[in-house]
Amino acid sequence: MRTPLALITALALSASLAAQAPTKPAPKPAAPASASPKAPAAAAKAAAPAGKTPVFTIVTAKGTIVVETFPGDAPRSFEHILKLVKKHFYDGQRVHRTVAGQLVQFGDPQTRNMMLSDQWGRGPGSGSGEFIGVAEYSKTHKHVRGTLSLANPGGAQYADSQMFIALKPMPVWDGKYTIIGQVTSGIAVADKLAKGDQITSITVTGAP
Repeated sequence: MRTPLALITALALSASLAAQAPTKPAPKPAAPASASPKAPAAAAKAAAPAGKTPVFTIVTAKGTIVVETFPGDAPRSFEHILKLVKKHFYDGQRVHRTVAGQLVQFGDPQTRNMMLSDQWGRGPGSGSGEFIGVAEYSKTHKHVRGTLSLANPGGAQYADSQMFIALKPMPVWDGKYTIIGQVTSGIAVADKLAKGDQITSITVTGAP
């Protein structure tokens, strides 16, 4: 009996999460650095910009990043990430991938376990286990320095929990990755993040 094409595709995508984020040919980042399991959270109350859209506050081992979100551009994708943030899904995770001067990526729950560092970012355990199921490409925002987008293994509809921050303008990513926000404060913190640095918490303000 022939295996349904949809099942083959789903299995292949689950196994290929390591390729979720955009890349240029570049050497792999250095081995992950140890991070304190409970980094100081005093910066968690950093002032967020006033606005009409929800704001994510990403507290990391090296400082705080504030992101204005664009729920109107990608409602299904935003709601998926918002649900994970409210469940504290990201708290205690680590950065699992960087490309110098290009991107920093996080969102794999396996990163809480340093023993699994060789498989961070890939495999069936590297996300929440639920694909978004729809490709939502912004018509109003582009990939500029500080853009927050969802990583995917070959199509925006297969994005899950992994996100990346663009460290420079990358127009080649437009129409390939779902944009859900823009860094308004702390982009210099994103520049400094390395593989293994801890994401202490991600919280949201201004959301129902």
